[in-house]
Amino acid sequence: MPLTVLSDSDIHSLLYSLSHDDVVHLQENLAEALHEYSTGTQETTGCCQSNQPQRIAIPATNNQTTLFMPASTSTSRGMKLVTLATTPEPNRSGSLPSITSTISHASTASSNSANSPKTPLTAESSLSNLSISTSNRTDPSITSSQSTSPLGSLTLLTASGKPYGFLAASELTAFRTALTATMIFNRRTNVHTIAVFGAGAQALWHIRLALILRGRDIHHVHIINRNFERARQLMTNIYTSKEWEGLRNANDKLDFSIVSNEYGEYNRLLKEHVRKSDAIFCCTPSTTPLFPAEHLTSTEGRKKGRYISAIGSYRHHMIELHPDILRQAVAAEHKHHHHKHADKGGVVVVDSLDACMKEAGEVKQAGLNSEQLVEIGELLMVKKAAMQEIERGGPGEVGLKRWLQAGNVIFKCVGLGLMDICVGEDLVMLARERGFGTTVEGF
Repeated sequence: MPLTVLSDSDIHSLLYSLSHDDVVHLQENLAEALHEYSTGTQETTGCCQSNQPQRIAIPATNNQTTLFMPASTSTSRGMKLVTLATTPEPNRSGSLPSITSTISHASTASSNSANSPKTPLTAESSLSNLSISTSNRTDPSITSSQSTSPLGSLTLLTASGKPYGFLAASELTAFRTALTATMIFNRRTNVHTIAVFGAGAQALWHIRLALILRGRDIHHVHIINRNFERARQLMTNIYTSKEWEGLRNANDKLDFSIVSNEYGEYNRLLKEHVRKSDAIFCCTPSTTPLFPAEHLTSTEGRKKGRYISAIGSYRHHMIELHPDILRQAVAAEHKHHHHKHADKGGVVVVDSLDACMKEAGEVKQAGLNSEQLVEIGELLMVKKAAMQEIERGGPGEVGLKRWLQAGNVIFKCVGLGLMDICVGEDLVMLARERGFGTTVEGF
């Protein structure tokens, strides 16, 4: 059997060649694998939870961690091995830092122009459909000179143990995470405005997949990042690279903004963008909440239904969403209130119940129990069955449909090796069909 080797460059070229239909196909295959993870048994599928060992973390030097992530599907076995920078644990006083205590105010700078840039963007220059606002807030909990993108590889073997794929893991990891996070997003009724926290590979792929799947429906993309320069680089890429040309030209109503905490009225802008967003993608390895809970838990914040995905924190001390946001999401509804609130499901959606109970900082700090979590693989298939019943004229799960499409939905993801194996399998097949990568015959 030939061995297909895909470097980061190969995977980048392959992923940027994907069409809307390609992405939908990959997402459907991943959803099916996650459904089998949640509901299958060893007798019925290789994707079942009992066939997915817990990952192993080994501390390395310079605040780095090496992760070993074995997994299997019905057709493949594999191991992803990656090393990534990790944020240090905070002091053990037990107190949760207040985001508002670190916010200060300075002057505001913003600009717009009618033409796309022909030269790299600078802090003083302007872009078509781009506004820039910065503030002098610095959050030391997420300040790091190291990249948090994982470096390593994914090895794929057949069920009988023959190696057939060796893939660089960096861009693959960002893609498969965003592919999972946009499953529910793609089913939302309103995605007019999205906010993305972060400006790295995860943020890039969340933006790209959101535009591939729902680009005609998206009008505003707010990139919120502590470091202006990194956000500027991402924005320059989106506005000047030929790889983004089709997406940026597909909707003339689409505009972007950068909000940085280096200068300007960060607190006001942060509140404004969070409140107005229909979807919020959190893609940072933060150890403190990215915004105050009150932005969403107050009466005003609860009027609008939002989809919120938090994928950047994956250890017990890391946290992107304030625990109060999760607590409110699972709290019992009061039947009598005087304000209009968006629907909530009474649960937080997760990729893996066991993994999130052990590793997700938001889940642990909010004190949630397993009854307050539901795995996305189980939820999506329940929704699919309900939608089919509604299409046949039956009642279906009308409340479930309304919540997933327009209510307040939180998705927490710490990552599964199964995601890498499932997406890796499909990418190897696509690479062979389309001539990407290197093939080693008779390996």
